[in-house]
Amino acid sequence: MDRLDLMTVFVAVAEEQSFAGGARRLNMSPPAVTRAIASLEERLKIRLLTRTTRYVRVTEAGQRYLEDARRIISEVDAADEAAAGINGEPKGHLAVTAPVLFGRMYVMPSIVDYLERYPDMQVSAVFLDRVVNMLEEGLDVGIRIGELPDSSMNAIKVGYVRRVTCASPVYLGKHGIPQHPNELSQHYLVAANSAGNQGEWRFGQGISVKIKPRLTETNNDSAIVAVLRHLGITRLLSYQVAPYLASGELQTVLEDFEPERLPIHVLHREGRYASAKVRAFVDLMVADLRSKTAIQY
Repeated sequence: MDRLDLMTVFVAVAEEQSFAGGARRLNMSPPAVTRAIASLEERLKIRLLTRTTRYVRVTEAGQRYLEDARRIISEVDAADEAAAGINGEPKGHLAVTAPVLFGRMYVMPSIVDYLERYPDMQVSAVFLDRVVNMLEEGLDVGIRIGELPDSSMNAIKVGYVRRVTCASPVYLGKHGIPQHPNELSQHYLVAANSAGNQGEWRFGQGISVKIKPRLTETNNDSAIVAVLRHLGITRLLSYQVAPYLASGELQTVLEDFEPERLPIHVLHREGRYASAKVRAFVDLMVADLRSKTAIQY
């Protein structure tokens, strides 16, 4: 086997956590897979896998090699696709992730448009209010809100959102409008755990206030329902409440104390040899999101 073939065998065994599983994936015999791994380890002079009678795990050196091998195989596959002309028309399967409400409001329309344009594509939409590891969970494209940690992902900034504090005019008419974050202790508060509140709300000018919510929700939708029914004041991202602010059903407060805006990025795992399916979706998603005024302020 050449070096690329050996890498392919190693990736299959590491991801399946089994020599037999890797052999089934590649349609090879288990002894051939075992010989390939032994040959690769001999070539590199390092142990890539820890083997017991019950499981196979990558070593610390093996984990680094696994990441590099995946990248190299992906780039070779993409180069082959380009040479074969496959990049002319996206085909295959694409997995996309985004926060739940953002995905429903802004990503799903682009997915539908993408599928209408490219009939040979299938898309899995994974909308979750948590940060996912795109590599571990096999996701091709992600839309992420907030500052990005150092990452090997390719990131394209498409806009910003604000963290806004708001309530219904009915509630504010009855309980008054807070003029400073410290006055929130005198109000009923509605908190959404998915918004990352963690027991306090942080504002601009270095102000942070401990909160004791009257109602704590596990998702943003439920928090919006509660404040629309005049229960209290909540803290959410601007796009989540934009329709209700526009209609007058909700009203922002403490605008002078808003913290810095949060950036929105489109992420993908592929580099300069991005496949047609990824490149076409990223181009569409970037153009669509940059056109949305609700996520530009």
